[in-house]
Amino acid sequence: MYHFVVRRKLRRSFRDINAGRYAAIVAQFALRHTHTMFGPHALGGQRRTLASTREWYARLQRLLPDLRFEIQSMAVTGWPWDTRALVSWTDSFTLPDGSPGANQGVHEMKLAWGKVVSLEVHCDTAKLAAYCARMQALGVVEAGAEPIVDAVGTA
Repeated sequence: MYHFVVRRKLRRSFRDINAGRYAAIVAQFALRHTHTMFGPHALGGQRRTLASTREWYARLQRLLPDLRFEIQSMAVTGWPWDTRALVSWTDSFTLPDGSPGANQGVHEMKLAWGKVVSLEVHCDTAKLAAYCARMQALGVVEAGAEPIVDAVGTA
C-alpha cells in the first residue's frame, strides 16, 4: 500500500510540472537535500538548499515554459524512512523559434517520510547542452548562464 501511495504522489508531481506548478515541486523537498542534474549547461549542477532548488525550477520554467513529461515506467522500493524511486520518462518542449525539442531520461530519487532527500536527473546531457546553446543563439541569454549551485560552505 505504501508503494502505491508513493507512485501516486510521483505521478501527481509530474502532472504539477506539466501544469507549471513548480512551487508544489519545491515543497516536496526536505530542508536538507541534494538536487542534481548532470551536464555542462545552464540546468546542470547540484543544489543543496531550498532557495537554490527553487531558483533552479524557476530557471527551468523560464527556459522551457511548455515542458511536458510522459512517464514511461516507475519503480518504488524501501520503507517510509528510506524509499528509493526511479521514474523513466520522455519529455517534449518548444524552442523559442517554434521548433520542437525532446529528451528522455530517469529521475532517481531517495525519499524519507514523504520528502525528497535526493534527486538526480539522468538524461541525454549532450542533447540538452545543444538545446541550451541553440536557445542562447536565439537570444535567450539565460540559456548560456552558469549552473545554479550553492555557494561553498552552504548546507
